[in-house]
Amino acid sequence: MSYSEFTPEDYKVIEEAYAVLRASAEKRCASQEELDVVQKAYEFANEAHKNVRRRSGEPYMLHPIAVAQIVVDDISLGYKSISAALLHDVVEDTDYTVDDLRQLFGDKIASLVDGLTKIKNVLDKEDKTKQSDYAVRSLQAENFKRILLTLNDDPRVVLIKLADRLHNCRTIEFMPEHKRDKILSETMFIFIPLAHRLGLYTVKSELENIWLRFKEPDAYAEVERMISRSVEGRKEDIRSFVEPIEQMLTGAGFRFRIKTRIKTPYSVWHKMNTKHVTFEEVYDLYAIRIIFEAAPGQSERDQCFRIFSMLTSKFRYLPERMRDWVENPKPNGYEALHCTLIGNSGVKVEVQIRSNRMDDIAERGIAAHWRYKQDGYAGEGDNEMDRWLQSIKEILSNPDVNALELLDIIHNDLTSAEITVFTPRGEQRTIQKGATVLDFAYLIHTEIGNKAIAAKVNQKLCSLSQVIKTGDQIEIITAEEEHPKREWLQFLQTRRAKALVQEYFRGERKATADYGRSVLEQQIAATGAKQDPTTLNLLIQSCGAANADDLYFKLGIGAISVDSIADVLKKAAKSKGSNSWLLKMFRKDNGKNNAQPQKPKNVELTEVEGGVHYIIASCCNPIPGDAVVGFKSPDGSITIHKKSCPVAESIASTQGDKVVVPHWGHVSESLSFPVRISMQGIDRIGLVNEITRYLSVVMGVNMRRLDIAADEGIFKGFIDIFVSNREVLEKVIKKLSSVDGITKITRTDL
Repeated sequence: MSYSEFTPEDYKVIEEAYAVLRASAEKRCASQEELDVVQKAYEFANEAHKNVRRRSGEPYMLHPIAVAQIVVDDISLGYKSISAALLHDVVEDTDYTVDDLRQLFGDKIASLVDGLTKIKNVLDKEDKTKQSDYAVRSLQAENFKRILLTLNDDPRVVLIKLADRLHNCRTIEFMPEHKRDKILSETMFIFIPLAHRLGLYTVKSELENIWLRFKEPDAYAEVERMISRSVEGRKEDIRSFVEPIEQMLTGAGFRFRIKTRIKTPYSVWHKMNTKHVTFEEVYDLYAIRIIFEAAPGQSERDQCFRIFSMLTSKFRYLPERMRDWVENPKPNGYEALHCTLIGNSGVKVEVQIRSNRMDDIAERGIAAHWRYKQDGYAGEGDNEMDRWLQSIKEILSNPDVNALELLDIIHNDLTSAEITVFTPRGEQRTIQKGATVLDFAYLIHTEIGNKAIAAKVNQKLCSLSQVIKTGDQIEIITAEEEHPKREWLQFLQTRRAKALVQEYFRGERKATADYGRSVLEQQIAATGAKQDPTTLNLLIQSCGAANADDLYFKLGIGAISVDSIADVLKKAAKSKGSNSWLLKMFRKDNGKNNAQPQKPKNVELTEVEGGVHYIIASCCNPIPGDAVVGFKSPDGSITIHKKSCPVAESIASTQGDKVVVPHWGHVSESLSFPVRISMQGIDRIGLVNEITRYLSVVMGVNMRRLDIAADEGIFKGFIDIFVSNREVLEKVIKKLSSVDGITKITRTDL
């Protein structure tokens, strides 16, 4: 922030922005008294932020106005939240206190601002002390815990914070790059999953697109170009698809509106990368939403299926892509009937059928969910949302999970997919995808889980470790004398089930610690690591244990997984033998006084004698030309990750003060970096020989692994090669794509 006298133009810009906000607020305020509170909050904040500017140079007051605009337009909160959004930076950035706001605006608005101030302090804090990496990360994780506790206190604090984060991301280009990377990583790791789980589709989608635009700018531009080209070529097809639908629904007496939706650049990019498909294989690029006014005396689900029946009498549909989210709502309360229809021109269009109420919840999530609940409407999705909020409370109150594990658990809980299964009586239950029969037993009741010996899934006898699928009907078989087994912790998937089994063994600490010690010894032997004090101390620090006994005990009860131990040992082994070079660090001296913020350290990735040691991360294997981010270790070395690497996202979200800004400098062509190219296509004689000859003879590329298999005339596989930079890789991919028979070729993770 900076300070300078506002000009008449500045005051005019502020007034115009507030005029738009006031017009929106009038629609949400129930009375003139409520609107007067919003006006009072605006006037107070405007005076408090007078002559203060953002990094962009614009008046600071435009930020709280923009946050309040998101709060009312995209989340549909009321006058107290709008007022809190306008005031959210006053306590942090001025001399006013929460007590001052309480006297002027009452307890609720003051408490909302207080919660937002605490979150801001948490996220902006960069620990400058000489604490260990683990201590700093634990502090950040504990702070995130406090943020999420507000979900149980007053969820509006988190909703307003999401609005604040969205506007900060909209203006993120004015941030220094190291700060930008921290904010974007934090956004992807916590705030985007949180927006998804709270049902804020509009907020989530915009945050994702901003993340992609700055993390992978080339990919964003390419996907956006492909979408624009496809949309331009399909305008007439979509119009001819929608017209007969409008005629049918009008003739049937429905009051409705139709909205066209194009898949966002991030959604397309994510699908192409996770499903390894081409742009042409993204079949749900187009979607239309039929939003109808529910007729009294009929269930919304019946009306959805009536519309579906009319559509399928006109168009062919894909049965495997049918989704009934009305009967089985998503955990965030989302309800709709989805189907994919094939238009006369052959274009595949996803159709989403919703009532006005369903659409409101789909766009505005938890705020709309509670608004309908307060009005006395009990939707199908209400129980799912309430159950999830209760599960968050249980996670936060678990005393046995250390801070870093807690952050990972919450992240996984926010992002995990869920399935719907049934009890023997036909009662519907939602459980994490990949859960076992025993997880389901503990979901029903603790004692049923403790005494479980087997189960029947769809009337067939099975073991407790069997993974269940959507639609399964599950009956648990119990025995009175049965009790939990330690080996259960090896296959249980849900947090609740693991916690209940761990609790059972808590009373047997010595026996549990002895068991954990034996497990650790076996794991160390299996990985070939040395069983010495150095290895033990590494495990204690990495796993968040207080000492060796605590490590053994937590491993024994499953609070630390065997996989976690293996990962630590493997990473330690890799780091000893990893590719590493030297780099030069430099700081530009801008010649200004110390009152001005200094530019962050930049890292130029070059081979310079006497420079700082850096390590190429093995999780994502970046190569020269990739967008990268660096993390400084206590020993001064810097580990380089791709900006879009999930591991980097996780680290940056909890260790923002360790982020540095790497820039690839001149890297000798004698250095080579491993990459993987995945391919598929139509098999033919001599294809593999042609590929390998081209790589080795024509391009002079060194191969280290080839794995290709053919079945019924179709081949799939990958080649691991060494390249000096991204430009060489792109040339290889472009040339190989022209080889007869190859239909798809992409870079994938090693």
